[in-house]
Amino acid sequence: MEEMRIHGIPASIKLAQGILESGFGNSDLAVIGNNHFGIKCHGWGGRTFYKDDDEPDECFRAYDDPYQSFRDHSAFLTGRERYSSLFELDILNYKAWARGLRRAGYATNPRYPDLLIGIIERNSLYKYDQLVVQTMATRQPQRPASRPAGTLSRNVSNPSGDISGSGREREFHENNRIRYIYARQGDTPERIAEEMGMWPREIYRYNDLQQGGSLRPGQIVYLQPKRRRGSEQYHYVKSGETMWEISQKYGIRLNSLYNRNRMEEGEEPRTGQRIYLRGRASRQ
Repeated sequence: MEEMRIHGIPASIKLAQGILESGFGNSDLAVIGNNHFGIKCHGWGGRTFYKDDDEPDECFRAYDDPYQSFRDHSAFLTGRERYSSLFELDILNYKAWARGLRRAGYATNPRYPDLLIGIIERNSLYKYDQLVVQTMATRQPQRPASRPAGTLSRNVSNPSGDISGSGREREFHENNRIRYIYARQGDTPERIAEEMGMWPREIYRYNDLQQGGSLRPGQIVYLQPKRRRGSEQYHYVKSGETMWEISQKYGIRLNSLYNRNRMEEGEEPRTGQRIYLRGRASRQ
C-alpha cells in the first residue's frame, strides 16, 4: 500500500503480479532470490539467480529481502517509457492495468491479464486500492489564492522568495497557464505530493525529474502537466543553460522541446542557440 501511495501503482496489481510470478511466494526464485516478480537482470549490478525460463539458464535479479523486490518492481515500471501509458489509467481500474501491462510487453502469455484479474477478484485485493485512495482523499490539499490572470515570473528559481520552509502557507503561481510553487528548504517530491494531496509520481512526471531526484530551494515545482508549446516563439540560450532548465522556465514538456528542435534526448544546446518554443526547427 505504501508503494501505491508513493508510485501510483495499484496495490492489487502489485500483489497479484507477485502472487502469480512467485507461485504465492513458493518459487525457487522467490525463496532463494527474494525475487517475487520475475524481473530479469537487464543491466542489473547486484546479486543474480539463474534458472530456465523462456531460454535456458536465464539471469534474474536477486535481493537481500522481499521488500527490495517490491521496491525494485516499482522502479522497474516507473522508470521505463514503455510503461508510461499505465500511469494515465484510473488507479482503481485494475482490469485496465492488467491489460495495459500485457500490451506494454511485461508478459508474453496472452492470458496474463485474465490471470491477474482472477487473482485480484478471488482474493478481494481491490480493497487495498480502495483503502489507499480513501486515505488520500482525507487529505486537504491547499488551494491557490485567487489572483489576476496572467503569467507570473518565468525564473527557474526564486532567489527572493520564501524558501526557508518555515511553515508559512505556500504561494501559488502560474506560468504558461500551469500552476506551480517554489521548493523550500528540505522539500522533496514526496513531501510536496503529500502536502498537495497528489501522487509523488505526478510531481516527478510534471517536472521531468528522475525517480529519486532532489529539489533545490527556490526551484519551480509544477503541480500540473507542462504544455507542449510555449507562449513565446523562441528562446536564446544563455551560457550553461540546459534543455531541462528551459523546459521549466517556459512550462514546456522536455520531450516536446527536444522534438521541436530536432535534438536527441540528453543533448544540450549551444550558447546563443535559438530554441523553438512553438513551431519546429528546420532540418539542417
